[in-house]
Amino acid sequence: MQDLIKALKALSDETRLRILKILLVRECCVCEIMQALDISQSRTSRNLRILQNAGFVERQRNGAWIFYSVNRQTVNRHATSLTELLRNSPLSDKVLAQDKEKLKHPVPIGPGCEQNR
Repeated sequence: MQDLIKALKALSDETRLRILKILLVRECCVCEIMQALDISQSRTSRNLRILQNAGFVERQRNGAWIFYSVNRQTVNRHATSLTELLRNSPLSDKVLAQDKEKLKHPVPIGPGCEQNR
């Protein structure tokens, strides 16, 4: 029951829903998410941490950079079900379309951030 509550709380914020929708498109570093959503690094990291703690997001280190993706092999069955619900939801409104468009052309913020995508 606590896992379900944690998952629902993680999804109760528009920013976190937008982050998840971006991560359903592709793996991203914090700077790419910041630019796509036009939010600060601290806000991005805080929301990623909440999503990770709820089982929705996993991270992978590549040198000095950390890349985030949807946790497709989560052991949290509630997170998996809710991720599928999100994937199939009609949340593809104008804001989410703009987020996806910005994601196509991120500006590298630091060395090592240039990823061949």
